[in-house]
Amino acid sequence: MDNDPGTEELAHLEIICAIVHQLTRNLTPEQIEKSGFDKYYVDHTLALWPQAASGTPWSATTFQSKGDPITDLHEDMAAEQKARTTYDNILRLVKDPEVCDPIRFLREREIVHYQRFGESLRIVQDKLDSKNFYAFNPEFDRKPCCN
Repeated sequence: MDNDPGTEELAHLEIICAIVHQLTRNLTPEQIEKSGFDKYYVDHTLALWPQAASGTPWSATTFQSKGDPITDLHEDMAAEQKARTTYDNILRLVKDPEVCDPIRFLREREIVHYQRFGESLRIVQDKLDSKNFYAFNPEFDRKPCCN
C-alpha cells in the first residue's frame, strides 16, 4: 500500500479547516457568545485549533501504532469508520449545502480508505504462514517465536 490515504487525510483536514473558517470568519461578538463559541474564542480568537466537539484538543496520543501490520491495519480501518460516523453525525445536524456537499465527499473517501485498508489486510494475512498466523510479528520477528 502506498501513502495515498495518509496524504489524502491531510487534505481532508484542510477541507474541514476551510469550512470552519468560512463559517466563523464574519461572526460578531454577539453571535460568538450566543452560539456558545465564546470559550473557544477567548483562547483562539477565530484561529483554527483542531479539537474534538467536546473541546478536547487534538493530540498525537490518539494515534495507535504497534508495528504489527495486522494490528495497525485494524486500527486504520477503525479510524476510517470513526471518521465516517462523525461525518454521518454532522450530516444529521447540518442542512447548509455548502457544508453538507464537502462533508458527503469526505464521507465517501473514508469508505474508500476503509476498503483499501481492508484489501491491504487481506494481502498481509494471505502472505502469512498459516502455522504462525498471529503467533509472531512478521515486521519484527524473522522466525516464529513459538514452534
